[in-house]
Amino acid sequence: MTTPPAPAHDTRPTHRRSRPAVVAAALAAVFLGTLGNVSAAPARAAGEPPAGQSAAGQPSVADCPPALAGKATCYTGRDAGGAYYTMAVPHRWNGSLVVHAHGGPDLGDASDPARSTEDLERWAVMVDQGYAWAASSYRRGGYGARMAAADTENVRRLFTDRFGRPEHTYLHGQSWGGNVAAKAAEIYGRRPGAYDGVLLTNGVLGGGSRGYDYRVDLRVVYQYYCHNHPRPSEPQYPLWQGLRPGSTMTTAGLRARLQECTGYASEPADRTRAQQRNLDDILAVTGIPERTLESHLRFATFTFRDIVTNRLGGRNPWSNRGVRYSGSHDDKALNAGVERFSADPTARRDLSYDSDLTGRVSLPVLTLHAIDDPTAFVEHEAAYRATLRGAGRDQDLVQTFTREHEHSSLSDSEYAASISALDSWVRTGRRPNPRAIAASCAAFDARYAEGCFYDPGFHPAPYAARVRPRPGGLSWPAMTAAQERAWSRIEGVGIAP
Repeated sequence: MTTPPAPAHDTRPTHRRSRPAVVAAALAAVFLGTLGNVSAAPARAAGEPPAGQSAAGQPSVADCPPALAGKATCYTGRDAGGAYYTMAVPHRWNGSLVVHAHGGPDLGDASDPARSTEDLERWAVMVDQGYAWAASSYRRGGYGARMAAADTENVRRLFTDRFGRPEHTYLHGQSWGGNVAAKAAEIYGRRPGAYDGVLLTNGVLGGGSRGYDYRVDLRVVYQYYCHNHPRPSEPQYPLWQGLRPGSTMTTAGLRARLQECTGYASEPADRTRAQQRNLDDILAVTGIPERTLESHLRFATFTFRDIVTNRLGGRNPWSNRGVRYSGSHDDKALNAGVERFSADPTARRDLSYDSDLTGRVSLPVLTLHAIDDPTAFVEHEAAYRATLRGAGRDQDLVQTFTREHEHSSLSDSEYAASISALDSWVRTGRRPNPRAIAASCAAFDARYAEGCFYDPGFHPAPYAARVRPRPGGLSWPAMTAAQERAWSRIEGVGIAP
């Protein structure tokens, strides 16, 4: 992206607390690229990452994304747990830090060294606005919200060890990273000074035990109509596995089967009558947008296999027992023929402990969500508000919504307005309202020219209005703080890092 000229006004605060002289000297060395090695402190406080996780190889100066060339000094490194990370310090640093949790989860055995650098490029607007940036690629691929939250907290401590304690530190997460950042806020945000506020954008905020129910439904409804995942001639397996262990199916192979059944990649005129009816029925029953059908089915195949086979030891956390499907050309036949299953209670407990949110957050939380997000439906925001309300913490939440249609990236003008609103909230103690945030966006759009699409009057429908609830699944939070405490005493609970 090309950076427009600087705005007439300066969005950085005019008064900041003075940092210790040793920090100022270190920063001067940073800007010259000559800062020496500093050992990372071991984890000792309760709730921090395990001992040794913060002992790290030191960050090395690296090329910044083009949008930040000449504006920041960028660093990359790998911590002792194996997670690659990226940091950036703007030349005109405003003294505060954004700690970013990436989405996904990416699948694979190892940390992806490119993920954190790609996200810095995507959210370069934060650094352009004067905030330092730190992001981790996590220590391994695959599911694990608590693991990702620990790695996110770890990169914050690595930054502090190297550059000194920022004046304010903000968590940011988008997509699954929203779940990770919200989890990190609950686990680590209670420690004074670790974090001051949270920005969640297009977040998967329904948690793991309920946040994927629409993909569970897609997996079984797809198979009912298509009969090719698996085919009758192939080894059979319960659909809650997503994909059987050892299968060599690729994403290209899955796309070919989806095309064979629905013609989703073809123009409507080129589909057979059977393909069109299959497609119409699948979309109508699941409520999944046609443009993201393939990506949702991919998640319900490969990520489900990772969760079930690699993280839960083959146990089933999913259920569709008692769910009545509707919207097809023959609902009676669908409900009679679709595969049914019930969750293993210990598997559901472990997934819930790993990724469900208790709502026990004591920090200002600002969310930004596209109303037409085709991946993390906007009703995730209703689930999150209900979660915080159930914990008595919804007074700490401000939610904003835009008329955008994408999941992976929103307007830079809106990101800038959001982090500015959160920063002002933290500094002044005055809770912003959606209309004021929407009004503030125009000043940032003068710089970034990507548009402001806020809808201050929008309120999402309840989560159950979009995703068919399972029996007992209407109350929030999905995991209470009392359950979390009780489960934490069970040896081996959750998902191993």
